[in-house]
Formats: sequence, structure tokens, C-alpha cells
Amino acid sequence: MVPFAAAFVCPSMPVLDPAAATILVVEDEPTVCELAAEALLDAGYRVLTAADAWQAEAILAGESVDMLFTDIDLARNTNGLALARMARRLCPDLAVVYTSGGRANLSPREAVPGSVFVPKPYRPGQLVNLTRDVLRAALLHHA
Repeated sequence: MVPFAAAFVCPSMPVLDPAAATILVVEDEPTVCELAAEALLDAGYRVLTAADAWQAEAILAGESVDMLFTDIDLARNTNGLALARMARRLCPDLAVVYTSGGRANLSPREAVPGSVFVPKPYRPGQLVNLTRDVLRAALLHHA
């Protein structure tokens, strides 16, 4: 299983208030995407959403994103593993959290370094706490 590890915030300047961070949620199931986005919005984060890797790539090209929260198996034959690798090419310090309902864990060789995996189903509060911890670790590591 991919362990929790310190991650960096992208761009190179750390987010001083983790709650002011921008999270990109990539999820092809509309209800799951809405629940994740709503939980993060309620916690004070700025949230952008995409239904597949193509939409996410367009967002990443035009927006400053602090954390990528992506499902692994996405619509239109796209996947979160390839998306995270592409996102890290654009922003090497981007924090990445993977999720999946089709697997219980993720091997380190499949994931980008320093990423985190949370299996589905997850609770909204669990996602908010994980996001806070990942961004806090990024801030501490970057300081």
C-alpha cells in the first residue's frame, strides 16, 4: 500500500493557510464527485472538479492547484495513475491522493512518489482530515 508521505504544495510557494488551498477532485461518478467536492467546500477549500483525465489536464494547465484527489479508473478510458504522472511533470511538487473502489491498495511502483491512497468507500470527514494532513505535511516539508 502506498504510505502516507510528506508532499509539496504546487506552485513553489507554500499555502500559508491550508484551508485556502485549491483541490482538484477527479471522479467520473457524479454523486461521488459531488459528495467529495461538497465536503471539501464545507471545510473551506476551493474545489475544482473533472469527470476524466482530459478535463483534469485542461484545468491543471490553466489553474494553480495545491492537491490532486483522483479516482484511479476514470471515464473515457483515462486513469488517475497516468493523470498524476502528467500532473507531476507540470508541477513536480503537487500533492496527490488516489482513491479507488476497485482495489484495496496501491503499490508504490504504480503511484507518484509521496502520494497517498484512500480506498472507497471513504467518509467525507475522512477525506477532509486526509486533505488537511497532506497539505499540512506539505507546508511543513516546504518550510
